[in-house]
Amino acid sequence: MTSRIQLRLGALTALVVGSMVGGGIFSIPQNTAASAGVGATAIAWAITGLGMLALAFVFLNLALRQPQLDSGIYAYARAGFGPFTGFSSAWGYWFMAVLGNVGYYVLLFSTLGHYVPAFGDGNTPLAVACASVMLWGTHALVLRGIKEAARINQITTVAKLVPLGLFVLLVALAFKVDVFRADVWGRANPALGSVLDQVRGMMLVTVWVFIGVEGASVYSAHAARRGDVGRATLAGFLFVLALLVAVSLLSMGVLSQPDLARLKNPSMAYVLEHAVGPWGSGLISVGLLVSLSGALLSWLMLSAETLYSAARDGSAPRWLAGQNARGVPANALWLTSGSVQLFLLITLVSNSTYLSLVNLGTAMILLPYTWAAGYAMKIALRGDGYGAADGGLRRRDAALSGLALLYAVWLVYAGGVKYLLLGALLYAPGALLYAWARREHGRRVFSPREWWGFAAMLLAAGVAALGLRQGWLSL
Repeated sequence: MTSRIQLRLGALTALVVGSMVGGGIFSIPQNTAASAGVGATAIAWAITGLGMLALAFVFLNLALRQPQLDSGIYAYARAGFGPFTGFSSAWGYWFMAVLGNVGYYVLLFSTLGHYVPAFGDGNTPLAVACASVMLWGTHALVLRGIKEAARINQITTVAKLVPLGLFVLLVALAFKVDVFRADVWGRANPALGSVLDQVRGMMLVTVWVFIGVEGASVYSAHAARRGDVGRATLAGFLFVLALLVAVSLLSMGVLSQPDLARLKNPSMAYVLEHAVGPWGSGLISVGLLVSLSGALLSWLMLSAETLYSAARDGSAPRWLAGQNARGVPANALWLTSGSVQLFLLITLVSNSTYLSLVNLGTAMILLPYTWAAGYAMKIALRGDGYGAADGGLRRRDAALSGLALLYAVWLVYAGGVKYLLLGALLYAPGALLYAWARREHGRRVFSPREWWGFAAMLLAAGVAALGLRQGWLSL
């Protein structure tokens, strides 16, 4: 990137908040209630909050201790575990962003379907056509320059926080303790299962709404001050955590768990409509449109930047490192937008829902998070980037990265075999791009250890393909 692109603390924090506060928060009342009662929801938020806080500290510490690694989540995996793992991290992160963008378009036009029936659930021909127009408009905006796009993202981030703040205030005023306490552990609904089952069922949803916490680290190469990367990450995370918990738990004091679980998305609109009347639904719908506009911009920027970083380091084909005159990774952006367009067309025949796209997108980010946490623990134990007198700091950072690693492994378990297999199926094609890049540079494609990892990925992808073909595995 060119040196003239410099992002300050406000822009970096807006990238973090703008990436996390997308469409997920507007659907969180229904998404959480579909899997859990009040008690399990509180436990799940506590686990998610603690785990994601540990991950936020991982990105903060890595930005401080390894300032030469300026490509965020991709660079950490590559430095810690080799080029193939690094590329796989970039590919998984990129694919998550593509699926997230598609999910957001489905959610946006399903919201408009409340007013324009032809949009249906967001995957009708008219909805896909309009989403495609919006996609390429956003693409054109990003092509104008990262700094200009980041400035627009700041404006949309502030604008979308207004209806969210009003929601929290108005729902707090309508909160009823007897509704909140009616069935704390979900025993009246046997389909929810045990408390552990309820917590597991919530995990992919709660993680999805925090994806983006690493947004500032992805753009660390553009930070005007390196220390702002960590400050933006922590400030953005704590703000969004408070907002999400308030939206989720306060809603459970307005409508019961079964009633919330039956709502269409964006469920926040229907919760506020129940609390204050029809105008509440309109307020949230407008807020969602603004929020998704900013989130779609953020994720298009982040995903293109990730592939560009991998290509710049030789882990992805050279053509993905191509930039336009404004310093934008144009080739990576074209591939990203084209892939989003392809998956939008697939929604016409697959009946993919917002929640199914969210869960699959979340599954793709779990391994990149695991590798980042593992690398943070590795450098803390070895003392890389620490001074001789930093023993206490190293122990603290090792404990935090260990907690983040444990949380990431728990997420893989909570997601279950289904998403592990589907994730492998989406990871496998990336190995072809990696092999292409290695051959371009005249390097051996895989080390002996990497061959084992590649073989395991292919085996899991083959099982997933067989499962989809035979019908015992589905999206």
